[in-house]
Amino acid sequence: MMKKSLSFICAMIFVLTAAGCGNTASTSSQTESSSSSVSESSSSSESSEASSEEVSSASEETQGEYHTVVDHAGNEVEVPYDIERIAVADIYPLPSVLSVFFDSAEKIVGMAPASMTAAQNSLLSELYPEILNADTSFTDGTTINVEELIKLDPDVVFYGASNPEIGEQLKNAGIPGIAISVNKWDYNAIETLDNWISLISEMFPDNDKTELVSDYSNEVYDEIQQRVADMTDEERARVFFLFQYSDTTIATSGQNFFGQWWADAIGAVNVAQELTTDNANQVSMEQIYGWNPDTILITNFNQATPDDLFNNTIGSYDWSEIDAIKLGQVYKMPLGMYRSYTPGVDTPITLYWLAKTVYPELFEDIDVTEKTIDYYDSVFGVQLTEEQAESIFTPVTAAGEVYFD
Repeated sequence: MMKKSLSFICAMIFVLTAAGCGNTASTSSQTESSSSSVSESSSSSESSEASSEEVSSASEETQGEYHTVVDHAGNEVEVPYDIERIAVADIYPLPSVLSVFFDSAEKIVGMAPASMTAAQNSLLSELYPEILNADTSFTDGTTINVEELIKLDPDVVFYGASNPEIGEQLKNAGIPGIAISVNKWDYNAIETLDNWISLISEMFPDNDKTELVSDYSNEVYDEIQQRVADMTDEERARVFFLFQYSDTTIATSGQNFFGQWWADAIGAVNVAQELTTDNANQVSMEQIYGWNPDTILITNFNQATPDDLFNNTIGSYDWSEIDAIKLGQVYKMPLGMYRSYTPGVDTPITLYWLAKTVYPELFEDIDVTEKTIDYYDSVFGVQLTEEQAESIFTPVTAAGEVYFD
């Protein structure tokens, strides 16, 4: 935006200067012969036309450097066509999405500490080690330090649509800010990812992956839905998402968070669906006893492992009477390019993993590792080894705070 304003000012200075010269020539011609006057008039006219053409050309050139996009908050934002430096303020999965989208993390100069923690413990940093060079000092994940951000010289900054304060700070600093939403699509992970990719593709049209991502994800969703469609209520798994877990806190997903969508997508029952608070809900062991899930899915937003529940090693909680413990059906969710509970580039393969994990017999023929290799190659042109693909489903614990809009 600053570049555009400077070009406009220069163009205006040129117009004013040309007009001044034309007026001087006209005044001088009044003391000369009529033939000289005609000559001066003609010269002035030609000079004015030339000036207009140059101003028009300069204006078109300036306009060509920027284009307008509408972000997820409905803001019309002028962004450069040539974006080389990107910072991501508080949408933790987005740096991983951008890295896979470009098959490179070189454009990412800044991101939140929680994004860095996930990158350090996931396949993302193995594929794109340059992501570890991104600066994290400009944000704590919910607020930004504008002075520190300016030092990064970003061409554009992505921020949470529910955090308009950051958008205002960016606007005042003359930095194009793009609002990205997480809950605008009712915590539907596929639809959310589709809209992220669509907006990013609009900003980087030469790398458009909108149709590829949407088609693949929806084909996976439809395949799973067809297989579970005829299940009876008694056959449906009763799942509990252990979103956050410590010696003082247990948090899960009610009906207004991603856990509900994941459960619905694979034909399972979210035992905590009676909870209506947006985002994570804190619950007690007494509530969990009442729900008595037969399957527990532990996210990567906490450090717990299945063994911690089997052996009651965290706090004073006793999980031993829960059916999921008795059946041995406690699983750590995948950690691919980011924590898979959220929307991200791993969403379609997370669906495959969830479906096969919860219903191993129904999805016995699905080779999740093979599907993962195919997905990354066919959609993003990223070639994973079998070992790399398998590592997604045997994650190193990567805990971190969470913030969604």
